[in-house]
Amino acid sequence: MDKSLGIVVEHIDKSFGKENVLKDVSLTIGSGEIFGVVGNNGSGKTVLMKCICGFMKPDRGKIYVNGRQIGRECDFPDSLGMIIETPGFLPNLSGYRNLKILADLKAKIGKQEIRESLKRVGLDPYLKKNVSKYSLGMRQRLGIAQAIMEDPDVLILDEPFNGLDRTGAAQMREVLKELKSQGKSILLASHNAQDIEELCDNVHEMEDKWE
Repeated sequence: MDKSLGIVVEHIDKSFGKENVLKDVSLTIGSGEIFGVVGNNGSGKTVLMKCICGFMKPDRGKIYVNGRQIGRECDFPDSLGMIIETPGFLPNLSGYRNLKILADLKAKIGKQEIRESLKRVGLDPYLKKNVSKYSLGMRQRLGIAQAIMEDPDVLILDEPFNGLDRTGAAQMREVLKELKSQGKSILLASHNAQDIEELCDNVHEMEDKWE
């Protein structure tokens, strides 16, 4: 599989009991491409993203990330950053401390890279305030910082602009454009038509199959 194709999904199905959530879904996301996924709640966007990340196993089909088949050649993709559903952080620690704990798990980056990722999303890397006192928009920015801090090749972003005001959303769109220019492969789900129209090179519309 060509590694320049960040994500390749081939004819995947996923059901829960009698509910068929994903049926014959295929998509390809190359380097330097933002690919949008749109659909109503319950259409399967988050399930698709969880399958790509290796958190769920499709009933049928194949998924490749960075040239490696998920579930066969690796359980989870290498060089992947993600926001899926609401980002969860330790409420009694600062944003920096939360990211430091996560970064230490892989030991790929140090303090400087963490602080740079916080600056990049408009957060003060030296802010001592605990995450429990963050606004929803600040938490969302922190989630984006966490997703990008290790400079991954592939990003999976499920509604990354939730909780951001118009200015904040515009700032984060600029961040994604910069990441695209660096050759990242980005899968983006958003309910906001402006996000999709302004950012995405291709769009896959999920069919409503369940609620």
